[in-house]
Order: sequence, then structure tokens, then C-alpha cells
Amino acid sequence: MTNTWRLREAVKTLNAGGVIGYPTEAVFGVGCDPWDEEALLRLLEIKQRPWHKGLILIASDFNQLQDFIKPVEASVLAELDKTWPGPVTWLLPVREEVSMLLTGLHDTIAVRITAHPQTRALCEAFGGAIVSTSANLNGLRPAMNVHQVHWQLPELDYVLPGSLGGASKPSQIRDAQTGEILR
Repeated sequence: MTNTWRLREAVKTLNAGGVIGYPTEAVFGVGCDPWDEEALLRLLEIKQRPWHKGLILIASDFNQLQDFIKPVEASVLAELDKTWPGPVTWLLPVREEVSMLLTGLHDTIAVRITAHPQTRALCEAFGGAIVSTSANLNGLRPAMNVHQVHWQLPELDYVLPGSLGGASKPSQIRDAQTGEILR
């Protein structure tokens, strides 16, 4: 588990508009403040990721996602509750004010409530959702440890050390409107 100093350093970096690496359930992730356009652009540049693909947001609880998503029907909430917290990312209708850098060319936003204790603590300490995309250059395998993160993405402002959550593959992605599994 991460000590308090390292968690504070990660939050300080996020609040300053930085881009960080951190462990998730299956791979190391890269994230930033989802409301900071400059940080989003820098994250995409560091990863060499096309903006039109969109990004995932992770949170420690559903309330941290409310400013990004349109109101959700009770039947959809029931489906979300079956998989959260956990490694399932859901595509939900997005609010108009959310940056296209987060949604890409989609009218939905990808969101997940993480079950990874350290990443939950990071979201709680930050006070909101953060961007979560795999820590790798576009087209390369995701980083599985701090050394691989530094090797692939040396431009990151901070890397939060920690252990992966033990999942064998990245989160499943599902469309909340259709139930279709996309990944």
C-alpha cells in the first residue's frame, strides 16, 4: 500500500495540471484531472494517442462521476451496481459540457468505479474522478510495473508506486444502453 506522502505527491501533481502514472486492477494507468484541457492534451501527446478514441474515467464512488454523465435510469443503475466497484467500464450518456478530449467522437463517456484500494484512495484524496488510460505508448503493451512506466513514458510528472490488483486483462467495456460488451 502506498504511504501517505506518495499519495499526497500524486494529488499535488494532479492539482498542478500534471500527468501521473499509477497502478490499477490489471496494468499501470496514466491519468490527469479530467477538467484540465491542457493536462488532457499533454496526456494524449505523451501516450501518442489519437484524441478521437476517447478516454476512461475512474472514480472511488458514483458521486464522483455525476458531473460527467447525464442522469441514469434506475434499471441502468441496477446493472452498474452489479459490477461496481470492479473491472467493468460502462459507456454512459455524457453531459454536453464535458470535453471531447474525454469522449472522442462518441456521445458517451467511459466510466468505472475502481476496486483497486490504492487507486480508490487516490481518487478520494484527489476529491474526484481521474482519467485512466493504460500506461503505454500507443500500440505497445501496457506497463506492468513502475520501471516499464518510466521506460515507455519518461515525460510523466509523477509515478505512484504500488502493486497491480491481480486482474489478468484490462477492464471489460460495456454499453449501458444496449448491454453490448465492446471489449
